[in-house]
Amino acid sequence: MIKPHGSDTLNPLYVADDAKRAELLKEAEGLPKLLVCSQAAANAVMMGSGYFNPLTGFMSLADALGVCENMKTTDGLFFPTPIVNVVPDVSAIGNAKRIALLDPNVDGNPVVAIQDVVSVDEATDAQMAGMTTQAYGTDDAAHPGVAAFNGTGKFFIAGPIQVLNYSYFATDFPGTFKTAMEIRDMIAKNGWNKIAAFQTRNPMHRAHEELVRICMDREGCDGAVIHMLLGKLKKGDIPADVRDAAIRKMVELYFPANTCEITGYGFDMLYSGPREAVLHALFRQNMGCTHLIVGRDHAGVGDYYGAFEAQEIFHTDMVKGNLEINIFEADHTAWSNVVGEVIMMREAPEGHKKEDFVFLSGTKVREMLGAGKALPPEFARPEVAEILMKYYQSQA
Repeated sequence: MIKPHGSDTLNPLYVADDAKRAELLKEAEGLPKLLVCSQAAANAVMMGSGYFNPLTGFMSLADALGVCENMKTTDGLFFPTPIVNVVPDVSAIGNAKRIALLDPNVDGNPVVAIQDVVSVDEATDAQMAGMTTQAYGTDDAAHPGVAAFNGTGKFFIAGPIQVLNYSYFATDFPGTFKTAMEIRDMIAKNGWNKIAAFQTRNPMHRAHEELVRICMDREGCDGAVIHMLLGKLKKGDIPADVRDAAIRKMVELYFPANTCEITGYGFDMLYSGPREAVLHALFRQNMGCTHLIVGRDHAGVGDYYGAFEAQEIFHTDMVKGNLEINIFEADHTAWSNVVGEVIMMREAPEGHKKEDFVFLSGTKVREMLGAGKALPPEFARPEVAEILMKYYQSQA
């Protein structure tokens, strides 16, 4: 199986030993408490799950600056985005060398992790501006990732962590949330050697379904892991439980048995386009996949990124040679009335016109489903559309 990033074996930060975990929870009662932001809590879960291997904790300001500038920490580790614990005020922790991090996403704010405090540094306005532009490609405050990054403060608390739970992801999505270790075990149990990973924060329509098949066929994959984002999204995105139900129905009815697994991970979307695509590749390597499907405007939002910037970044000197996972570069995919099947647009036969494809905008899809109108079967499987229709009608 493909090796994790940065080490020979996966080193998750979750404290799996029950007695040790209970001991740490007891210790946390007497430690200074810090309520972290949603993204920091999700990052702790990602480190606990092994997805951010080989990180041992939150990056320092110096590491974050290096990662934003050239995707390297101060000790030379390749990492595409800063993984940080940033807060607006550190007065509550004083000079403590060990603190308890509280989860903002669970009632009662339980301790999600204990952190050793190695350094606390305040970023300047210029440093925040530089990191924002480098990591997100824009400083527009309307960009949801930019708003989140700049809305949590300027104090960077660095140091290793011990993760004590998986936040709400394990309890709210018990059949879907999987750690990187669990996915590696699943791949081994299935006997798969080549594995395609498909990232999604949306339900999967016919085009997405076929894209997974195209990748598996062309790359000779034994199986596919549909890996769904379970964390915080932007306003208007479909809730994870609805997406989960729709995708499970699609796989149940339209994929052969033992060729496709449905899983999810706990992470707050960055919407940082190219940078996030590289992060997606890194943690799919950590979970054992050999291929990641990167499509049009992967991990983007609005018009901030070019259609294929998320593919182009893998060919830059900054990224090439730093990951072992392969990238399957996909074009926009849709049903062709000429060919009579879903194809990638760049592979359309000569003379094929745009109007020969079945396209529906997101707005049109929402309008149709909200009004109880069936989507064209060339666009969406009827069983999937029915699940989505019930959701949109419940929101009316």
